Amino acid sequence: MKICGVTNVADATAAVQYGAELIGLNFYPLSPRYVDLPTALEIRATIPAEIWCVGVFVNALREQIASYAERLALDALQFHGDEKAADLQGWSCATIKAVRIRPDEPLPDWSQLAADYLLLDTYSPGRYGGTGQTFSWDRSAAFPLQYVNRLILAGGLTPENVAEAVRAVRPWAVDVASGVECAPGHKDQEKIRAFITNAKTA
Repeated sequence: MKICGVTNVADATAAVQYGAELIGLNFYPLSPRYVDLPTALEIRATIPAEIWCVGVFVNALREQIASYAERLALDALQFHGDEKAADLQGWSCATIKAVRIRPDEPLPDWSQLAADYLLLDTYSPGRYGGTGQTFSWDRSAAFPLQYVNRLILAGGLTPENVAEAVRAVRPWAVDVASGVECAPGHKDQEKIRAFITNAKTA
């Protein structure tokens, strides 16, 4: 259960309280959910050790990613841009590669991604996630079992549809950002609670 695009301590605290296992901090400057390093450090200090803190990067320099990973003690790095296989290698924490699914293209070949986890999101021209749009979950259900066990499902998930998505795909985790917001970058804590409850009871 990943609550992504957290921008403040209150939302992080609520996500943890309601049962999130992963908290995503977005370091892509063009995102409405972008957080700077001082804010990220404040949020990180409130996340318990057993909850993964995930840094989300889009085509960032390796030096910046390494610095943030060290200063924030990140548990995982999420690569949400156009990174190549070499960019995903050589890290001391878990790696997640986000792939934006186009309706007219085949699913990615996992063996070429070199990441620990694969996050499936919806393709939208010129945007790197957080679109609030879904894609056909039937397509992700076609992944071999060993891959589904390392699959994170994203893209347009909400408290209303997450149970259906979990039953259809049975992923390792589900990821939500805009689907639990009252405004871009600001979470609705009741939606967080409902999303997590509905996902876990599906």
